[in-house]
Amino acid sequence: MKTINSKPVADADRVWYHIDASGKTLGRLATEIAVYLKGKNKATFSPHIDNGDYVIVTNIEKVVTTGRKEIQKEYYRHS
Repeated sequence: MKTINSKPVADADRVWYHIDASGKTLGRLATEIAVYLKGKNKATFSPHIDNGDYVIVTNIEKVVTTGRKEIQKEYYRHS
C-alpha cells in the first residue's frame, strides 16, 4: 500500500458547517467542532496541513453540562 502525502493548496475547498448546540453535551460538542476545524472528516487529512472547514455554532447558551459542573467548575482566562 502506498502512502499519499497531501500538499498545501492555496485554494483548498472549505465548507461552512452550521451546528445547533441546543441540547448537546459540552464535551461532545467541542469534539465535533474540533473535527471540522482540523479537517479530520476529509479523506485528504494530513496533520501538518490546514485543510479544515469553517464552523458556525448557534444556541450555545442552551448547551447541556452533566453532573454538577454548572455549580462547581470554574473557568479561568488569561489575557
